[in-house]
Amino acid sequence: MKVIKESKNPNYSLTIGSSLKGHILATYNQLVEILGEPTYPNPSGDEKVQKEWVVQFRGDYFTIYDWKTFDVDYTMNELESFHIGGKVPAWDFIDALENKLHGKQKQ
Repeated sequence: MKVIKESKNPNYSLTIGSSLKGHILATYNQLVEILGEPTYPNPSGDEKVQKEWVVQFRGDYFTIYDWKTFDVDYTMNELESFHIGGKVPAWDFIDALENKLHGKQKQ
């Protein structure tokens, strides 16, 4: 699992065409603890997304983001469920995230 860091010339093509694949029960602080700071720490132009991570997992790219909270303070301090986006099914990715969050190792 590799988190993509924001650059001056972001490669949006990694996530163009992605769509909602699931959710993860986690707080902003928990996600920062396991993934680091968000790839996109500032709100999107339409403010539908306040914080977003782009993660490469097994050759595919996934996004973890809040959706339509329209409030960065709420996202960072109260939100407990984030959206998972991608171009392929995300079950394995969500499973890996949950294992990291809860400290479980797959056997």
